[in-house]
Amino acid sequence: MEFIHPDIQRYAELHTDPESELLARINRETHLHVLKPRMLSGHFQGRFLSMISRLIRPKRVLEIGTYTGYSALCLAEGLPSDGKIITIDKNPEQKIRIEGYLKESNFSEQITMLVGDAMEIIPTLSDKWDLVFIDADKENYLNYYKLVIDHMNVGGYILADNVLWSGKVVDQRATDKDTEALRNFNSYVHNDQRVSNVLVPIRDGLMMLCKN
Repeated sequence: MEFIHPDIQRYAELHTDPESELLARINRETHLHVLKPRMLSGHFQGRFLSMISRLIRPKRVLEIGTYTGYSALCLAEGLPSDGKIITIDKNPEQKIRIEGYLKESNFSEQITMLVGDAMEIIPTLSDKWDLVFIDADKENYLNYYKLVIDHMNVGGYILADNVLWSGKVVDQRATDKDTEALRNFNSYVHNDQRVSNVLVPIRDGLMMLCKN
């Protein structure tokens, strides 16, 4: 997942704002108690998400894939006072943990967590999005994109995580479903004239798309 030399990565993290006390605890407790902790955005990417949100100042944010709530709280740092985040996750087992973290934050009234299948939930939402963060099952990345693109405000942003997939997207020997799905997603959005895009090699790759 890490593509930068460890010394450079460490230097970048040392010269990046630290996590808040709450985010540091979510980071630690996720690694101690939750399966697949590498799914957490973590310190460096979390600060990047926060910076993007602060630049955009989105009023309506959709997150597809909550995990333990770390990225939602990072994205919330850029919300105006009337901004809202809807975050969706299919795993009900983490709901109590996540809601506990949200209540401890300064954004408890601005973040709504929905549990269920995002493919079924997204069509029921009537919002126009300023920012969408896709970080869920890879096979549905393109489906999620197609569900939200026509509901993006012009100048709104879609961020998709893990688009380099530990480098497997450039390994021709990798033909598993997730890798192929990400290759298809990357190719499709890159050629979609409705958006401008840049693939940023942060952590496991972050595709940034702006609605034209």
